[in-house]
Parts: sequence; structure tokens; C-alpha cells
Amino acid sequence: MIIYLHGFRSAPTSTKARLLHTRLQQQGLGDRLWCEQLAVSPRQAIDQVEAAIAAQDGKPVLIGSSLGGYYATYLAEKHDLRAILINPATYADRTLQPWIGTHTNLYTGETFAFTGRHIEELKALAVPTLRQPSRFWLIVETGDEVLDYREAVSRYAGARQTVIEGGDHGLQSFPRLLDEILSQAGLASQPAGQQPD
Repeated sequence: MIIYLHGFRSAPTSTKARLLHTRLQQQGLGDRLWCEQLAVSPRQAIDQVEAAIAAQDGKPVLIGSSLGGYYATYLAEKHDLRAILINPATYADRTLQPWIGTHTNLYTGETFAFTGRHIEELKALAVPTLRQPSRFWLIVETGDEVLDYREAVSRYAGARQTVIEGGDHGLQSFPRLLDEILSQAGLASQPAGQQPD
């Protein structure tokens, strides 16, 4: 099972989430993905995901993009899960501080308020030291225009790391990494149209 956590101002209809869902559907595994709209409140978002984790028979693999990567780090450490982090917001409370105010979701068009209380909630989710870096796979592109990829490389020292030259915050290389991501999540990719055994 994959639990996909989208980023700030994003949604389950983001490009990466849709590509992931489409590939799983092609393999007859569409029901192996949990990807829902996360609450603006970090605390509420974590509650949502923890409910999804608790509903699983086994241990899901987390995939977190940007702010979702920050959430995935907290959840992986707390629940002993593996996580794939895509251009993660390494220090979300700091990087989102300038974003306090009213915003529009890039995919749904809905407006929402991001407040100082949300920053405090992010601080409460900080993981000072990774207990088991090997549980993480960090994927970053050096052309990320939103976050400094070098912070993530340093933060996740000891983890598997894929650092790709160029690209952007959306991770242009995601389509070509998709099969490897599914394999890492225990859902080995099958050729399109072929059903798994």
C-alpha cells in the first residue's frame, strides 16, 4: 500500500499523484493507493494520515512531496515506516513562515488561510535526528526553484539519495522514476495492460 502526501497548495489531482494512480490502475492495483486532500492544519493532516495508516493490514510505504515529505518524515519515524521523499520541505516551519496569509490551491482553486498557528503545528512535527536514515529514499532535483536541495541532501545523510541535475520543484524526472518507486514500495511495475499474478 502506498500513502501519497501532497505538498502545500497542492492536491490529489497533482501531476505526480495522477501519474502514480494511473500506473497503479494499469496494473490492477488502483486500490493500493491512498491519496486524499490534506487539511491545511498540519496537526489535522497528520491525524488524517494516521487514521489511514491504522486502517491498513500491513505497513504502507509513504511517498511525500514537498510539505508532504516533511509529514512523511515525521510519520515514518513515529510508525516505523519506509518513506520516499520528493523534493521535501526539510525545515517546513522555516520555509513556510513567509507564506502566512491567504492562498489559492493550485489544483482545486479553493482559497485557504495559512496562519501562525499552523507554523507552530509544523514545529511540533520536527524530527531533530533521524533514528534510521536507511528507511528513507530521498529524490531531489538540483534545479528546484522553491527549496534548496542541498539542505535535504545534508538532512538525510545516510539515506538512499538520488540527486538529479536540473529539473524543478515538481520533479521533472518523476515519470521515468515511477517504476522504480513502485518497486521500492513493494508494488513491482508490470507492463501496461498486464495484470499482476
